[in-house]
Amino acid sequence: MSRFGWRLHGNGRTISPGEVVGPDERLSWPRTVGIGLQHVVAMFGATFLVPILTGFSPATTLFFSAVGTVAFLLITGNKLPSYLGSSFAFIAPISAAMASGGESVALGGVLMTGVLLALVGLLVHVAGSRWIDLVMPPVVTGTIVALIGLNLAPSAWGNVEKAPVTALITLAVIIGASVFFRGMLGRLAILVGVVVGYAVASVRGEVDYALVRAADWVGLPEFTAPSFDLSVLGLFLPVVFVLIAENVGHVKSVAAMTGKELDPVIGRALFADGIATTLAGLGGGSGTTTYAENIGVMAATRVYSTAAYWVAAGGALVLSLSPKFGELVATIPAGVLGGATTMLYGMIGVLGARIWVQARVDFSDPVNLTTAAVALVVGVANFTFTAGDLAFEGIALGTAAAIGIYHVMRSISRWRGTSQEPASPDYVAGAARLDG
Repeated sequence: MSRFGWRLHGNGRTISPGEVVGPDERLSWPRTVGIGLQHVVAMFGATFLVPILTGFSPATTLFFSAVGTVAFLLITGNKLPSYLGSSFAFIAPISAAMASGGESVALGGVLMTGVLLALVGLLVHVAGSRWIDLVMPPVVTGTIVALIGLNLAPSAWGNVEKAPVTALITLAVIIGASVFFRGMLGRLAILVGVVVGYAVASVRGEVDYALVRAADWVGLPEFTAPSFDLSVLGLFLPVVFVLIAENVGHVKSVAAMTGKELDPVIGRALFADGIATTLAGLGGGSGTTTYAENIGVMAATRVYSTAAYWVAAGGALVLSLSPKFGELVATIPAGVLGGATTMLYGMIGVLGARIWVQARVDFSDPVNLTTAAVALVVGVANFTFTAGDLAFEGIALGTAAAIGIYHVMRSISRWRGTSQEPASPDYVAGAARLDG
């Protein structure tokens, strides 16, 4: 079997209890195509929300999402199943860059993020990934992820204010669908909410179809070249840390579910996502990341075949070549976005807390407590610092605070022998009850 071939799993039709279809295996092609298209549906809602929220072209973002997924599969040697969709970590910096310099400048930030991530991937491939855990322990990673989600909260409210009834219905459907439906529909609660919210908005006259009617059925997406402005590049630096955490987490999750040792592929995964993000920045797409939504599909189907992701990339590419489809997606009104992002941004914030819980971060340690406390306030309040042409806002400053405070305090506490002194006896008691 060649590197880019797949052996048939069993009879190609069924999966025995306790077994999984590995990355180098596949089911029959009709079943593989069906699962691949399921991956398209899984990534669809979140991947499109990012360009809609930031003002980028949905069709162009989808095009580079498909191209990036192909690049990822090629660079990782077809060993790591993943779909590269739009990263929510880019929403805040792209929005800020769009406001100050326009789309071209924002793309320059996306491109530079991709280049830096690719360089990190090369370093990890050569030196190993242990240093990532040392530079970004769970308390730091969780804090960075949490402050990004919470920093975006005001933009969710801004959309809710424009159409509160539609936003409330959208949010209510998302919440209800997540517990009412079983299987895939339950996993796609946000997409279900957006569809229902869109129908409500259409009935209420909040959707304008003029551009949809004028668009062609088939055609290339719009491409935009990047430009560079030092004043906004600082906004994008924290995204690199988030993408590192997301990619490493993805590799470890797939390894745990398939029983395969995939740590040697971490460097190539980071490099591949860096290349995909760089390509997006060169042409007008949003930056990419490995998608948790698609891990959910793999967990539900027990199919980890990379063949399904080649199908998913092909399906996404076909959809991106329909301007009419892209314009239809772009008509999603503010109320629907407000309801959906109320959930999404909150989920990003809570995901940071989930990282703390899963890693059993000890907040009785004053180093951990101070790291999270200060960085979160800086991020949520959107502290801003300007130095000449450079502007650093809440996410960038919060990220710097999390990394800087942790390592400075940890070094001093080890030198002084104070690392075992609890920050709060009450918190320690609560933590003991929680762990027990």
